Amino acid sequence: MVSQEMYRLGANRSCIRDLFEYGLKKAAEIGKENVYDYSLGNPSVPAPEQVNETIRDLSLGDSLALHGYTPAPGAMDAREAVAQDLTARFGMPIAGADIFFHCGAAPALVSVLRALAVDGSEVITPAPFFPEYRVFSEGAGHKFVVIPAEEKTFQIDPEAFRSAVNEHTQAIILNSPNNPSGVVYSEETLKAIAAILEEKEAEYGHPIYIIADEPYRELVYEGLKVPFIPNLYRNTVVCYSWSKSLSLPGERIGYVCIPQQTEDHDALFAAMAGAARAAGHVCAPSLQQQIVRHCVGIMPNIEAYDRNRKLLYEKLTEYGYSCVKPQGAFYMFVKAPGGDAKAFSDAAKELNLLVVPGADFGCPGFFRLSTCVSYDMIVRSLPAFEQAIRKFC
Repeated sequence: MVSQEMYRLGANRSCIRDLFEYGLKKAAEIGKENVYDYSLGNPSVPAPEQVNETIRDLSLGDSLALHGYTPAPGAMDAREAVAQDLTARFGMPIAGADIFFHCGAAPALVSVLRALAVDGSEVITPAPFFPEYRVFSEGAGHKFVVIPAEEKTFQIDPEAFRSAVNEHTQAIILNSPNNPSGVVYSEETLKAIAAILEEKEAEYGHPIYIIADEPYRELVYEGLKVPFIPNLYRNTVVCYSWSKSLSLPGERIGYVCIPQQTEDHDALFAAMAGAARAAGHVCAPSLQQQIVRHCVGIMPNIEAYDRNRKLLYEKLTEYGYSCVKPQGAFYMFVKAPGGDAKAFSDAAKELNLLVVPGADFGCPGFFRLSTCVSYDMIVRSLPAFEQAIRKFC
């Protein structure tokens, strides 16, 4: 006998991973250069050289200390380095004790969601959203509530948000810059959300937390600044990963930050730590913690991502596709010609063009492109995009 709920989650595979694996098989058949794979958000910019230098330097030190266990939340010197960086950048006092290292943002989110799971609890997120939010939330025991997308801008409609919040709401997951749209939630949007939550907290008599999922925080274009949500709303928990900013997706290092201002701070931190303990998500890799300690202030080189973004947006809109111009991350969320993204994705496969249909993101009429690919592949794929839209128009 196995858990039927866990079986359901395991058998219902990620559409992104399925398409990526299809692309690998197709590349083996016809050559990688003939497959235009926009499925997976795997950084294509190498890690900064300082990261590699740090790894080399650390490897020459005390091997036992470097590879040994740390305290469950992480080594305090690394936690303090992260806290000092956040304090300096965003003007909010953060302490090392407010940081808990995890093996990437996913276990961080899972730990926070499990910490907030109570009888009848609900978690809200606006569409479009990263599909695993549903898995993480339902796996923790929450009801998962989706706010329909505002498709003209992919900002959040305040009235739709207000109607979704009720006495059972424990948290709202906000992802900005957003996967899959690349949109950055504006300060105006976030202040409107914060005002509604403050009103609802007073009405229901309990805190409602924003869980800010921010792995793309540093990947923004044209000088745009990403608002630091704890500065706008007191009850914000931040989940972060260096997978994108330092191009370290396979190293699995991230954190939860619960600022001191957060209501029920000590109880929430302890519950999150308990959830991490119950799932075995403690003592993140020691080497990666020390890499972060020495490289926490490094900003990514986003020139290649920006070049890709500009070319794809220019050409796709020229061909007749409709898309909100991405402001950050490395994705584009494009309206499917004909309105059926699954049908469009299937037809695009015939041209060896792999695009992810948007149903799992909460928007079945759109498809996602991961733009962290080679510029040359984009150039080679453009005739396929032009041919694909002609089939549906």
